[in-house]
Amino acid sequence: MSCLLLVCTHALWPELRTRPRQLLLYLSLADLLSALSYFYGVLQDFDRTSWDCVLQGAMSTFANTSSFFWTMAIALYLYITIVRGSPTGTGLLCCFHAVSWGVPLGITVAAVALKKIGYDASNVSVGWCWVNLDAEDRVLWMLLTGKVWEILAYVILPVLYILIKKHINRAHAALSEYRPILSRAPAFQPRTSIADKKLILIPVIFIILRVWSTVRFILTLCNSPAVQNSVLVVLHGIGNTFQGGANCIMFVLCTRVVRTRLFSSICCCHYDELDWPLQRSNSYWQRPEPHKDKDVPGPERTKPLLSST
Repeated sequence: MSCLLLVCTHALWPELRTRPRQLLLYLSLADLLSALSYFYGVLQDFDRTSWDCVLQGAMSTFANTSSFFWTMAIALYLYITIVRGSPTGTGLLCCFHAVSWGVPLGITVAAVALKKIGYDASNVSVGWCWVNLDAEDRVLWMLLTGKVWEILAYVILPVLYILIKKHINRAHAALSEYRPILSRAPAFQPRTSIADKKLILIPVIFIILRVWSTVRFILTLCNSPAVQNSVLVVLHGIGNTFQGGANCIMFVLCTRVVRTRLFSSICCCHYDELDWPLQRSNSYWQRPEPHKDKDVPGPERTKPLLSST
């Protein structure tokens, strides 16, 4: 639902379709496909490798890996535009598409063709299929189909967002030195503080949500029985499926322009639904006002048009 809300806000209001939000749209589509595939896997509760287990594992592998790439693409785009100040045209967007869709697709096709996707006994998942545990090189394919990109995101995201935040802080310091009045403007500080908080929260939330799957992966490599710990399993399930929800909270509910438009649309629709039957009932029961004319006799001098029954 959260991913659908992000997609709907992008479709409803063209004036909000900035390039970062366009990248966020592609990330939301990947998260939506990932959540749907996970939901099907949990619903089916696989106990062996079957055709739908392979299909679900392939879809989740493609979507999950693509989500990692789009998350890093957004951070790289912000770094290029804010820190480097380089112009970004359609060429950069085409590169993002080629890498963020093409690389996961190539990995997924190779994994399916080599029969590496299958039943994993929920050792490294939460009910859905992923890399077949019977494969001899399963660790390599676990890395290729998600974990290496996940760990890479743990490193790249904090580095890029820290560089962006440092650049913004330096720019604010230089601006306040030459224009001190701006640094004391009441409307200026809240917006910058909100933006700074978002820059900090993006990598932090990503790591908090995804780290549990990495912990269970490490425990699987160590053959530890703690991999089936119920708390870890629940946190893994929530973290892998709530990425779209976290993005929705940050970029829809916590973004004033989008939040205002969304709430006003909901309120308008609600009031229209309440007013429509009221207007209809008023128009139905309302009597026509008598035509006031001096040539028309008053009611005391006329008989009723219809006889009473």
